[in-house]
Amino acid sequence: MSTPHATPASGRTRVQTAALAVGAVFLLVGVLGFIPGVTTDYDTMEFAEHHSEAKLLGIFQVSILHNIVHLLFGLAGIAMARAASTARAFLVGGGVIYLILWIYGLIIDHDSAANFVPVNTADNWLHFVLGVGMIALGVLLTRRTTPTAR
Repeated sequence: MSTPHATPASGRTRVQTAALAVGAVFLLVGVLGFIPGVTTDYDTMEFAEHHSEAKLLGIFQVSILHNIVHLLFGLAGIAMARAASTARAFLVGGGVIYLILWIYGLIIDHDSAANFVPVNTADNWLHFVLGVGMIALGVLLTRRTTPTAR
């Protein structure tokens, strides 16, 4: 049975494909965060605090906790991509979480103990883009369209 939102080759809906792709990227980012060289200053990585100077791709501040969160988000996205409703929930709900994380990163002092994730300015703006992008994918890929009369 085919739906208007299904991709012909896989039988998945577009929102499922998007959730699967986003989940796979999060999983990849989580793994890359543990690879010295891809993550600069790897030897300074802490479990969860602002003293971690490790940076993924030399840009995004990471910690062990930060990488674990990416891995868990990735696994959740892949698991939730099994059905259109859960794929949408992952994208919209995950997008909301990332927008909250963006606001958190904007209001905390990056050199304080409150920055336990840790985040830097590059992380903040990436979280904003992820939040808006994930919500947009979840909403736009599940939008119902009305057929035009001919």
